[in-house]
Amino acid sequence: MNRTAPRAAIQRTDPVFGPPGAAAGGPGAAAAPLPADTPRAARLVIGMLQRLAHGELSLRLPDGTTRRFGSGAPRAALRLDDWSVFEATLKRGDVGFAETWIAGSWRTDDLAALLSLLVANRDAIERAIYGSWLGRIVGHLRHMLNRNSRAGSRRNIHAHYDLGNAFYRLWLDPSMTYSSALFDDAGRTAQDRTGSAPGLVNREGADEAALLMRAQHAKYDRILERLGLAQGASVLEIGCGWGGFAERALERGLRPTGLTISTEQHAWACERLAGPDGRPRADIVLRDYRDETGRYDGIASIEMFEAVGEAYWPDYFATLERCLKPGGRAVVQTITIDEALFERYRRGTDFIQQYVFPGGMLPSRERFEALARSHGLRVVDAFAFGADYARTLRAWRERFMARLTEVRALGFDDRFVRTWEFYLAYCEAGFDNRNIDVVQFTMEKP
Repeated sequence: MNRTAPRAAIQRTDPVFGPPGAAAGGPGAAAAPLPADTPRAARLVIGMLQRLAHGELSLRLPDGTTRRFGSGAPRAALRLDDWSVFEATLKRGDVGFAETWIAGSWRTDDLAALLSLLVANRDAIERAIYGSWLGRIVGHLRHMLNRNSRAGSRRNIHAHYDLGNAFYRLWLDPSMTYSSALFDDAGRTAQDRTGSAPGLVNREGADEAALLMRAQHAKYDRILERLGLAQGASVLEIGCGWGGFAERALERGLRPTGLTISTEQHAWACERLAGPDGRPRADIVLRDYRDETGRYDGIASIEMFEAVGEAYWPDYFATLERCLKPGGRAVVQTITIDEALFERYRRGTDFIQQYVFPGGMLPSRERFEALARSHGLRVVDAFAFGADYARTLRAWRERFMARLTEVRALGFDDRFVRTWEFYLAYCEAGFDNRNIDVVQFTMEKP
């Protein structure tokens, strides 16, 4: 792999990112005529940026000139080293923009702030977010080739989760939990507020990793409380990760069974959940959810539904219906997309689907609940906590960036690092702007 040192991050002392008016052209520079040799794609994008309605963008062009768009907070800065960024973005939307970041064609001093500013101005720069119709068709066809059939699921999961336990251990919290934590007290029960559950207050000097782990435990605890299972009850987890939920369920006297198709996660979870005699205290199985035939008192599934793919949503709900005993509850935590954005999102493909979770698809809250009803499940609670996910992602990104030397020592190159930095910042921006949310759906089977 390429082990070339990454380009140094731009510092806020760089004059390119100084206060308004510091760069060539001064205030109002966005309206100045563009040179005759400015590429057509650049002219089109700059025209869109002139309609910026939220915040201020400082744009340093490859010819050395700086233009500013909008005003007020939040502020972000972007420095382009290659004109091709404009054309790539117009053709492939956020995918093209991400690819030019991965290639090192542009820089910023705060990637998350920049992406959040662009998402907040979605209406003004719509074409730059979605790309051309041809680019959307090509991207959609590529996404369709990543369908989550049984063989496709194994391939897609391997592409993300089997990067190695050593990699994830560098930047996840000690519980090895790769889903949103719950920091917000609004989602906690009366029992939690009495102090019986781990506190989430970050006292001065508190260790951030320990804080994140407590918030992850709070998420698990809320799911367990919504399931309402008595000691000795059986609980199925569809997509068990590294075993964090199963471990918490065991502490409550439950009998967990976890399903995964990741060999790396399976090995970790089995070792983690082994008893003093080396025998497993929970049943962790390498099995596709569609092949599960057992019957359980309760079912949990934490941020696995997003990876299923729309074509297989009915199969997923059929598994819930088949495996949940009458009168039992299922809690599914999933990322959702705003219903107003769903149809356009569905027709195309985005950076996450192309580079991070092949074959995945976010549901809207409305479509998830309709699927539940069509499979005989009654949604009794839908708890949303997207702001907590933005905070979780910030913590992950900071921890990831702080461990880059160790990430590279594992053999990952600069393109990989830039891809993951973009992925974490991209998701954080989505949650900050409420285009996406995370919801715990509690469902009952009559």
